[in-house]
Amino acid sequence: MGIDLIYIAAGLVLLFAGGEGLVRGSVAIAERAGLSKMVIGLTIVGFGTSAPELLVSLKAAFSGSPEIALGNVVGSNIANILLIIGAGALIMPIAGWDRSAVREALVAALVAFALYGLLKGAFLDRLEGALLLAVLAVYLGATFWMEKRSRDTQMFEHETEGFEGPGITRTSVAAIFVVGGILALVVGANLLVSGAGSIAKAFGVSDAVIGLSLVAIGTSLPELATSISAALKKQSDVVIGNVIGSNIFNVLAILGITSAIVPIEVSERFQGFDMVFMLLLSCGLAVILFAVKRIGRVAGFLFIAGYAVYIGYLFQSGAIS
Repeated sequence: MGIDLIYIAAGLVLLFAGGEGLVRGSVAIAERAGLSKMVIGLTIVGFGTSAPELLVSLKAAFSGSPEIALGNVVGSNIANILLIIGAGALIMPIAGWDRSAVREALVAALVAFALYGLLKGAFLDRLEGALLLAVLAVYLGATFWMEKRSRDTQMFEHETEGFEGPGITRTSVAAIFVVGGILALVVGANLLVSGAGSIAKAFGVSDAVIGLSLVAIGTSLPELATSISAALKKQSDVVIGNVIGSNIFNVLAILGITSAIVPIEVSERFQGFDMVFMLLLSCGLAVILFAVKRIGRVAGFLFIAGYAVYIGYLFQSGAIS
């Protein structure tokens, strides 16, 4: 078991470092190519911060561990709402988010409803994966059009600024960051999936529980780091936008790409409580952003406490009989 824990720790480090390197290098190259901050934030940052989820889900699907592939996405979306928003609110109360955040939260809720329907089948097949990717393309086009028309919306520009830095001054260095980031993601995904699968067997819990908890938290580290940094800078729109954008990308891009390449078997676990819980949280976040103007430290504590209770429930309910 010791070697499996080392695999998991090394995998998490490589996934975090790889995601950071890929996004920062890609942002630097895109800026030198003359792309706007809005386009970079909407596409490159969105895809880049979800790269750990993509590599892990692909590795799990190819390795015959569909529960880890699905659990990674569903668990990441749950962690994004409860853990990441909770942590951001504890550091600095979240307030003054842009009105577009409500619109994006509604899209995330609709995407969660769509996934809930798709997981009622025995498989998430290639056709459904292609459908998710088509919806993603429509979403990106529509969002770009609406953001371009709304001059007072800066959510995606602020997300880009979080990955800018004076350290990458040459395109060749940026390219090294991108290539190195991809390699780190591939190796990290292999180590994490291998170690997590072995730990699941050793502790007598299902792959689904490991995917929903350990793997999901690990692949959400880029989002967590981004949100903590944004909270310290009092950029509430980045904290909210980071979570909502990640949740949309996880379903449409990560599951879309993965199932389009290799169909994912859907276990009964994902036709019950966990998917319903993710759906309720997605709808609840949209209601909160519409109805209130501030998420304070007390609410942040309750979010994190709720996540701790959920993790406890996972391990209590997920033992293999």
